[in-house]
Amino acid sequence: MSPEQLRNKFPWINTEGVALASYGLEDEGWFDPWCLLQGLRRKVQSMGVLFCHGEVTRFISSSNRMETASGEEVTLKRIHEVHVKMDRSLEYQPVECAIVINAAGAWSGQIAELAGIGKGPPGTLQGTKLPVEPRKRYVYLWHCPQGPGLETPFVIDSSGAYFRREGLGNNYLGSCSPTEEEEPDPGNLEVDHGFFQDKVWPHLAQRVPAFETLKVRSAWAGYYDYNTFDQNGVVGPHPLVVNMYFATGFSGHGLQQAPAVGRAVAEMVLEGSFQTIDLNPFLFSRFYLGEKVQEHNII
Repeated sequence: MSPEQLRNKFPWINTEGVALASYGLEDEGWFDPWCLLQGLRRKVQSMGVLFCHGEVTRFISSSNRMETASGEEVTLKRIHEVHVKMDRSLEYQPVECAIVINAAGAWSGQIAELAGIGKGPPGTLQGTKLPVEPRKRYVYLWHCPQGPGLETPFVIDSSGAYFRREGLGNNYLGSCSPTEEEEPDPGNLEVDHGFFQDKVWPHLAQRVPAFETLKVRSAWAGYYDYNTFDQNGVVGPHPLVVNMYFATGFSGHGLQQAPAVGRAVAEMVLEGSFQTIDLNPFLFSRFYLGEKVQEHNII
């Protein structure tokens, strides 16, 4: 859309500095992440999946040495047992397994390390770490009686600030990601309200003048499973820990991509290859090969 088309469609937007706008007419929008997650969870429970809530503390594995085509000696590992420390208990539960799927989100890098991934010499496949770490992100909820109406889409500004309506009572939800230099300490989930005042609100008010009078009502913080290599997902098996599969590193896009990734990992486990969508560019081996699949649109 041109600035003029944008103004005509959404008169509440200040089009200053806008050269072009993209407006999705179908197959786009937003959903409630928690509701989708609980819906998927209840469905698989009805199909016999058992959820066990605890912390993985150790992997028991066997290993075999082999030589690659280039003459490099590598060690192949296979995990046989996972030790899980149960909530409110000093004991661990040993869980025998044939396959481990590392979908531990922001903590998947730590889980990979427990399996010995990345513990070889630097510059080798064995020494290549899973580059996924927790990054703290804030979400703010504000009220603005004169704010945009019911036709308001999910708006992402060129500054990185974003917002959408939340319900019918002139409430809005949004934020933006900090720069690399502004990354907050991920050691806690405390909300920095100054970040909204200094880094988010000015962009919101510039793009939507009505937001100059908004009032923040609540806020919370959560974690992105941030892939420091290229901000994109890691899907499929590890080349050396042969029965560990990854579904992690989505850097904020995880739940959007989760149904497709779940199918892709299932296909890899059952068929030995991706069937529906070719996700080979997202294999772990790209970290060793230095082949980035760069995601530029993280908000």
